Amino acid sequence: MTSPIPRDVREFLDNYDDIKDDERINTNLEFYQNKRRCRPDNLLIDEIHDKWKGDYSKLEYKHGFIQWLFPIQEYGMNSYAQPLQRHEITAMKKDPAIIARVLKSYRLILDFYGMNLDSSDTGRLSRVKPEAKCQERYRNLVRSSHNYLRISRILKCLSELGLERLNAGFLLHILNEQSEHQELNNSSLKSSMDRWWANCIRNEQEREWIGGMIRKVRSDHDFVFTREMYEKALERRKETGSLRGEDARITLP
Repeated sequence: MTSPIPRDVREFLDNYDDIKDDERINTNLEFYQNKRRCRPDNLLIDEIHDKWKGDYSKLEYKHGFIQWLFPIQEYGMNSYAQPLQRHEITAMKKDPAIIARVLKSYRLILDFYGMNLDSSDTGRLSRVKPEAKCQERYRNLVRSSHNYLRISRILKCLSELGLERLNAGFLLHILNEQSEHQELNNSSLKSSMDRWWANCIRNEQEREWIGGMIRKVRSDHDFVFTREMYEKALERRKETGSLRGEDARITLP
């Protein structure tokens, strides 16, 4: 049985129809142009990228930065940050330097979670090296549930800024780790993944396929979503535009 989509995710899927653009606000655009310092940390985005990569204590215990690195059209807990405006989205998507910074933000937070972005084209992820570092970061992700809210924001932000292709790579990497390796497999993380993260994709066909694969893994204990299947799905989408394959052996619920 499929759980209802949470209200905040439904608003995201509906592109926040009730929210009007405020052209007076350019906070997120200026921050990603490296012209405005975030608050309360008082850093430019390039400084965060340079100074905070691998500083896991800061990334774990500071909370204001996440709304600056991954802005969305919602208010968050940092009163200094502003919701992402529609005109900002348009400007940011058109600027290659800004998109490069968004990808750098994504790589920074992935490293914190024990993951590496192998391909910004397909969204394919792998474990960080060495393995001991990956395991330590995975353990932190399992026990630090406030990161689950962060991940919902990250996925929404990537979708807003034209990088939704990366979401499938993230979700299916975690599904492979859960199914094939019994990693990242605690009930709280799975609940966040199944109800929130997996629905943070506006492409309906892609969202339904990923949701179906998750339900298959959860319900069929003999079925394993392998690394090979993960990589083939992403390559298939690159070639055909769809994650969906013709393998009749896999019947999704």
